Amino acid sequence: QAQVMESGGGSVQSGGSLKLSCRHSGNIFTCAMGWYRQFPGKARQEVSTIHRGGFTTYENSVKGRATISQDNSMNTMTLQIDRVTTEDTATYFCLVQYVRGRDCAGDPRLSEWGQGTQVTVSS
Repeated sequence: QAQVMESGGGSVQSGGSLKLSCRHSGNIFTCAMGWYRQFPGKARQEVSTIHRGGFTTYENSVKGRATISQDNSMNTMTLQIDRVTTEDTATYFCLVQYVRGRDCAGDPRLSEWGQGTQVTVSS
C-alpha cells in the first residue's frame, strides 16, 4: 500500500504561482500521479496527470499555464500553476496509481489518494 503525502498550497495572490508536490512512500510500481481539485459542492475533477513514460494531461482551464513533472523514480511529482486566479481556489488532492507487478497496462491498477490541501487565491 502507498501512503501519499502532499505539500504546497495555502494562500496565493492572484497572478502568482502555485506549486504542489506529492510524494508516496512504499515500494510500489507507479503508473501515474496526478492532481485533482474539488470546488465546494462539486465533484472532484482532474487537473493534471503524468504517466509513466512522461505522457501528461492537463485540464483545459490550466492548459498553457501549468507544468507537471516527476522524478525518475516516480516517487515525487510536482505541479506548478502560473497566473492563478480566484477560480483556482479549491481543495487539491493527489492521486497515485500503481500496480503490484510491473505492467501498468496489464496488471490490476490500484490507487491511493492524499488527504487534500487547501489552496486559496486572493485577488
